[in-house]
Amino acid sequence: MPESKTSPRLIKATKRMPDSIRKTAAVELRKTGKNLRKMGRPSKFKPEFVKQAFKLCQMGATDLELADFFGVEKKTIYNWAAEHKEFLHSIKIGKDAADDRVVKSLYHRAIGYSVDSVKIFNYQGVTIEHPYREHYPPDTAALIFWLKNRRRLEWRDKQDLDLHHFEHPLPDLSDEGLVAIVQASNERKNNEINR
Repeated sequence: MPESKTSPRLIKATKRMPDSIRKTAAVELRKTGKNLRKMGRPSKFKPEFVKQAFKLCQMGATDLELADFFGVEKKTIYNWAAEHKEFLHSIKIGKDAADDRVVKSLYHRAIGYSVDSVKIFNYQGVTIEHPYREHYPPDTAALIFWLKNRRRLEWRDKQDLDLHHFEHPLPDLSDEGLVAIVQASNERKNNEINR
């Protein structure tokens, strides 16, 4: 029978065993052909967890919240994802769907939106429902966030000036010369943006 590779971790664990137990375990392993890694507590993973993890991630659940739902540690979620590709896939797809909803919501907050709504009044004991259209104006913070991420060159806080291509060192320039350099840099940047 060919010798199988043994992991260093397994070797370390077997060195701590008393000789009699180690020899018995080695004999049993040769007889059954089983790997020691399969020994131990059985996994709590069930196939239905794939669908449940997908739905939870779609609703925005984090890995810690998944672990809490399944009654395991966060590391166990990572282990399940490594061992069960369908579980990993369901988590990724579910989180992508939640992220897409957030992007769409941020976009709507940035440009403003309208929603059909109903006001409910009580007039002399009679309930009156009045439908109307409510408008939410664009949100400045959402606009800035969107533009800083989508139009980085135009909207970022930090401005870079490229002064390395000029032959004259800066200390020899007058104020007018410095203003001309800044204007030329701004024109070049505007030309790059408009391309």
